[in-house]
Amino acid sequence: MFFPNGYYIVSEKMTGIPSSSEADTPVTMAAIGSRGTVTEFRGFNADEDAQKLHKGMKGVGTDESAIIEVLAKRTIAQRQLIKQAFKKAFGKDLVDELKGELTGNFEKVVVGLMMPSPVYSAYELRNAIKGAGTDESYLIDILASQNNQEMREIIAAYKNAYGKNLEDDICSDTSGMFQRVLMSLLTANRDESDRVDQAQVVQDAKAMYEAGEARWGTDEVRFLTVLCTRNQKHLLRVFEEYQRISKHDIEESIKREMSGNLEDAFLAIVKCLRNKPAFFAERLHKSMKGVGTTDSILIRVMVSRCEIDMLDIKAQFQKMYGKTLYSFIKGDCSGDYRNILLQLCGSDS
Repeated sequence: MFFPNGYYIVSEKMTGIPSSSEADTPVTMAAIGSRGTVTEFRGFNADEDAQKLHKGMKGVGTDESAIIEVLAKRTIAQRQLIKQAFKKAFGKDLVDELKGELTGNFEKVVVGLMMPSPVYSAYELRNAIKGAGTDESYLIDILASQNNQEMREIIAAYKNAYGKNLEDDICSDTSGMFQRVLMSLLTANRDESDRVDQAQVVQDAKAMYEAGEARWGTDEVRFLTVLCTRNQKHLLRVFEEYQRISKHDIEESIKREMSGNLEDAFLAIVKCLRNKPAFFAERLHKSMKGVGTTDSILIRVMVSRCEIDMLDIKAQFQKMYGKTLYSFIKGDCSGDYRNILLQLCGSDS
């Protein structure tokens, strides 16, 4: 369970795990997903890990391999206990120490790993909207891929970290129908049941068809109403019915009817509903294909999904592009940055 103080509180009664205050006792804490490449480290001891990290950073130079060996092989919850143990043993904040020792993209990965998942998403959203300009792709990627509970946790984490309402900050930085789509996602009120009403399926598919391809101009509100509120199982049936009516895939129709950020937002919602690992595989491929690397996307996806569904993302990546994610990262990055990403990726398969 996440509370907006940046920690996961796990009931000892529920898990049989000793409380984090028992620093001398080895503990294990489960990963936040069941399909991640990063899983709980057996025989975990926060004090020992804190000592390893301190040894790797003291004196002249930094032992980056020690940092990778510890932090890339522990769950988020375990890293929080390491942070507490480090503070207790050395009177210093582990994240501050890491920032002082590391630089560049390697630092960004390590700092990201030290944040609980909602805190990291809040941090990335803040980076997307602060200062001059807005990185709408950040907003789309993060907000389109959350369930209701995850969204509420991100909103709470944002408020706790920055003293502001996420809705207000995004609203002040966006406009038009794109803004309305993001605000709808931020309400975290999507139906998450498995109920499918066939009559409603037909009605929703017909409504979107009549709002787009069947008329001059597009009534984006109808798309918003259906795509941002209905449950996943229902919408998958709607997409099938839409193709039957229009003879076009819903994604193709969105591309024909929308443009810019609004098009990107609706497409991201549809893709996440259809196959979330495939959505993230596509984002990873886009970040590395061609000349140069969009490191911000690569880092965000690898850090945020390594403990949730990276195994599925890897499988989708190979299926979609004929190469392993591991090989792409190995050929596109270098140094300690590459090494830690490869550790988060897991084996070359």
